[in-house]
Amino acid sequence: MEHHLHRSTPEFSRRGVLQASGAIGLAAAFTGANIALTPAERALAGGGIDRVKLNVLFIGAHPDDEAGTLAALGQWGEFHDMKVGVITATRGEGGGNAVGLEEGPALGLIREAEERDAVGLAGIEHIYNLDALDFYYTASAPLSRQVWGGDELLGRIVRVVRATRPEIIVTMNPSAVEGNHGNHQQAAMYALEAYLQAGDPSAFPEHLDEGFTAWTPYRILRSGANGTGETGTEAVARGYEPTVTSDLVFGAWDGTQSEAHGKRWSEIKDEAMWTYVTQGWAEREGSPSAPQEIASTWMTLLHTRTPLADPTRGDDAALRGATLPIDGGLPLGTLLEVAPERYEFVAEEPLTVTVTVTAPQSGDLPAGTVALEGPDGWDSSGSQPVPELAAGESHSAAFDVTVDASVEPGATARIEATLVLDSGDATGTSSGPVRAAGALEASIEPLEEIREFREWTEELGLKHLDALVPELFAVGQGRARDLVITVRNYSTQELSGSVEVDVPGGFSTAPPTLETGSVAAGGSTSLSVEIVNADESLPTANRAEDEGSWAVGLHTSTDGSTAERTVTMNLVPSRAIERSDSAPVIDGIRDEDEYPGEPIPVETIWDGSGTPGGTTDSVRADSWVTFDDENLYVFVSVADDVRGTILPVDDNKRQRRTDSVEIYVDPRGNAANTAETFIAGIMPSMGSMTGPPGVGRDRDNHQGVAEETAPGMEVAVSMAESEDDYTGYDVEAKIPFEVLPDAIDPSHMGFNVLINDSDTHNQAAQVRVGWSTFDGVRADPWRWGQVSLEGLEDAGSEPKEAVLPSTAARSIDSPLSIIQSAGDRVPLGGHSPTAPHLEITSVERKKDRITAVFQSPVKGTAKVLIWDGESVLAEMERNMPAGERRVNIRVPDLPSIVEDGEVTVIASFESGDQVSAAARPLD
Repeated sequence: MEHHLHRSTPEFSRRGVLQASGAIGLAAAFTGANIALTPAERALAGGGIDRVKLNVLFIGAHPDDEAGTLAALGQWGEFHDMKVGVITATRGEGGGNAVGLEEGPALGLIREAEERDAVGLAGIEHIYNLDALDFYYTASAPLSRQVWGGDELLGRIVRVVRATRPEIIVTMNPSAVEGNHGNHQQAAMYALEAYLQAGDPSAFPEHLDEGFTAWTPYRILRSGANGTGETGTEAVARGYEPTVTSDLVFGAWDGTQSEAHGKRWSEIKDEAMWTYVTQGWAEREGSPSAPQEIASTWMTLLHTRTPLADPTRGDDAALRGATLPIDGGLPLGTLLEVAPERYEFVAEEPLTVTVTVTAPQSGDLPAGTVALEGPDGWDSSGSQPVPELAAGESHSAAFDVTVDASVEPGATARIEATLVLDSGDATGTSSGPVRAAGALEASIEPLEEIREFREWTEELGLKHLDALVPELFAVGQGRARDLVITVRNYSTQELSGSVEVDVPGGFSTAPPTLETGSVAAGGSTSLSVEIVNADESLPTANRAEDEGSWAVGLHTSTDGSTAERTVTMNLVPSRAIERSDSAPVIDGIRDEDEYPGEPIPVETIWDGSGTPGGTTDSVRADSWVTFDDENLYVFVSVADDVRGTILPVDDNKRQRRTDSVEIYVDPRGNAANTAETFIAGIMPSMGSMTGPPGVGRDRDNHQGVAEETAPGMEVAVSMAESEDDYTGYDVEAKIPFEVLPDAIDPSHMGFNVLINDSDTHNQAAQVRVGWSTFDGVRADPWRWGQVSLEGLEDAGSEPKEAVLPSTAARSIDSPLSIIQSAGDRVPLGGHSPTAPHLEITSVERKKDRITAVFQSPVKGTAKVLIWDGESVLAEMERNMPAGERRVNIRVPDLPSIVEDGEVTVIASFESGDQVSAAARPLD
């Protein structure tokens, strides 16, 4: 068995061996040091191209998304020789930087290096950054897909899957659950689409023309699980209790001892996480040392095409049946897939479940018998014979499955297919998720982005992914709203019934019961009910119980059967804003005549230390709002005990890192995501206590410094001149209507004020308070407060197109990506490769100049870099003709550099939408 020994041998370092290799040769140097060469290093050492074959491929959105899985991925590599790779859609250039001023592409390249170092600790050598733009934090998967180019990025992911040929894909959570980062969700949705399409030759057929072949992964899992799992050595053996019964959860204990590293995998995972210094992770607390307190890495099955092992059998159960055999199981490579006709089963109405058996490509599969069964209340039509199958041949068996009326609608289950070979010495089991449904079921009209997610799950036949997606709506304090109720008929006959809407005390409905009328089999109808907050004294936002989640029951009845569904209502604060008789003077001083009306309290904790829904002595604020015909005016008076980090004047971005005020405006109160809103971030000073305020827009319709993105916006701050006298600060802002992304609906404008409070100097806020306060509220415009601007006329909607960040770090500019692509021939960024590839046929040195001879496949542009293993010594860009071209590069102090270590010429090449990479050490 080959162990992955990256950084596991303390007496040797990779850099030291690279330097030593100048005299004895790179390959020989690594052999003597007992350090395994990466594919790229083998290529540089003259070992030629090492085309990659992976077993497991993680697909995420940003560098660090894989971090929580590294203990599992690492031990799979160490103990089972699994070759693991990572796809990262972006380089995270839109994120923060806790240790420097780099941002944009420069930050992206730093974060790529962090990721390569981090995953390298787990023995992972293949990292594919796909050049998608990390624009800013959003909860919106549709916005992420739009910015990432839709199917264009999907095609690049599929190309990498086909190039690397993994049996197992691990990804993030694809479901539109509360708090899920939109980039994470979309990356996982792409992963599922790639899993389903990579084996289909008709999907992205141009890949086949490029020399890749269709490849069908066997299994896809998501990192994490919803439910309860223990810690300690026996956690995996005791199993995981999922919230959704049909979820199948596998685990790997992080506390397993690494033989190669001489420490637990939990410790190695900690070290990997601490590598992400730009994200502030160097200060994260380490894992517990007591074995019984060490957690497991849990992964939830999303889909499988192969037999499954019992998840409690061990840390490798997730691999069994896909990349490792199951004891007493079917031959490895046998496919056993369970496909219900539909996810929803109505009582006493049979539906078809198809079981498909495919012999492994490596050999024939003997005859056997397949049976289908479910838990109590689920009945199947019995067992069926399966004939002997030639290599790669398939056989399908159709079963009738019926759920009993005793099974409560909404209950989920797994239907299991078991194949027993006639010889009796091999058995395999697989399963698929199903749900018992009411004949008629009611749900609320979902938020736009949840609706799109549900349509996606239905199109892909993965509706079980919707099981934990909440049904949410908001009502303004003291206000009423119309709520659309959708009634779907899952049965095979036309039905009619009624829906009773049950609201908590302090709310009312009109009408309380809705008659559905006749609903065709398989059809649906829409009804409307008015929800009213009759008791304005009820606590709003997360100041209420259950952090602001009010349960609303939908009780659907038809012909003696009923279906219950609970949806969640959020009560958001509201306020009528009065017009000022005279426009406020923007001087940081509030005159009572300037801001009529009572203040808006900004004091409730929604994130950070303290109890959500409570308050803190550390920070609180009052806010006043008024307007005239052209501007919105906001005054915020902040009481704060300690002045946090004062950022440099040239670091005016991501205000939430330190003491700051954020003002949120959704002009028409109907934004689907923050790209349709205005968000101002204001730091009270920059550079010093007496420096200018830092004013910018963040995560909104036009992110950037206010001078460029909000012309005409004015801000003034009043604050003590020394930290000793500091007790807080007052912020006054004028926001012209013309910089908002749409005209204001004066009856229903979304509005919020949030305060970030930092009491340290490490560029991190410890607590965040606000007015409308829910977990993740900054990304959810529908949960901001609702205000009316009395006397303002509605000019009508004229939305502005969002101006999003547009510069992503690119693989053709990344030395680390270039070296890897030169070694494994997976195209840079997953883009289309040139045919043939760029070649460097020779590299020579004369004094301080290097001459490299290139063989270019077509006319294009080459970026040529001189690399010493750690940094770029010199670089140039050259237009290349098809064929041979000599390139001369001067490298200052080259003779002494060559004496100290290895020097390599690396190059990326771009011709239209095609790319290539090459590398060659100095001869």
